[in-house]
Amino acid sequence: MRRLAFLMVLPFLAAGCSGGDETAAGGATPAVGGSSGAAPAAVDPSVAAAGDKALSGNTKAICAQAERTSTSFGQTFIADLKLQIDNASKDAAAKSAAKEKLDRDVSNFSDALADMAKLADDKALKGALTQMSKKVQVLKGDVTKINADKMSEITATLDKACGKS
Repeated sequence: MRRLAFLMVLPFLAAGCSGGDETAAGGATPAVGGSSGAAPAAVDPSVAAAGDKALSGNTKAICAQAERTSTSFGQTFIADLKLQIDNASKDAAAKSAAKEKLDRDVSNFSDALADMAKLADDKALKGALTQMSKKVQVLKGDVTKINADKMSEITATLDKACGKS
């Protein structure tokens, strides 16, 4: 069942914000999470504030950042799912660690989307990012909760808000 759920999530992860200018303003892609168990490095508050200021009210930059963040999360999510599958036959501690990592990465992605929504002035973009953040958080690392049609709909809403549909 997990492998089937994994295949269901691929269209959502591959979709992201389709197309777009990878060189748009908005700073570096945030580390949403990686495949290692290490905790992410602390972010200097002044650097974060400068990044927020650069994005604030800039629809094009926020869309570019949302695309990069979604792509990064897609890669992380696939790695996390692989880790869960690999750890399924291991002891309870390994299973728990894999699940906790997936939960943490999903939460980080949801928080990143919500933070971008707070910076958006464009009502459609703010709504799309907020809706996407809420829908992602509902997953809480349980890939069986993914509804490919709804996730595609959310992605389409973000694409439309970013002028890509």
